[in-house]
Amino acid sequence: MINLYQKTWSEINNEIAKKIIRLRKRKKITQKELAARSGVSLGSLKRFEQSGEISLQSLTKIAIALDVEGELENLFENVPFASIEEVMNEQTR
Repeated sequence: MINLYQKTWSEINNEIAKKIIRLRKRKKITQKELAARSGVSLGSLKRFEQSGEISLQSLTKIAIALDVEGELENLFENVPFASIEEVMNEQTR
């Protein structure tokens, strides 16, 4: 079944970038400061904030620098089962 409302990977990445921008600004950290704190190049940080494109490693470094690494660690932690088949597959692991 096709979900007509499903977001694209690009839309999701851009939403994540916007959240990081809001968090960075809330903490009154400049792009240059965040790049230095995280060890991610300023160019990569700017590209991420503009396009949503970044490596997982760099995103993790940014999350650590913003003191929100727990948000990444909790990804996919409590994903509900989509079918009985998934429940059965989980039990046979």
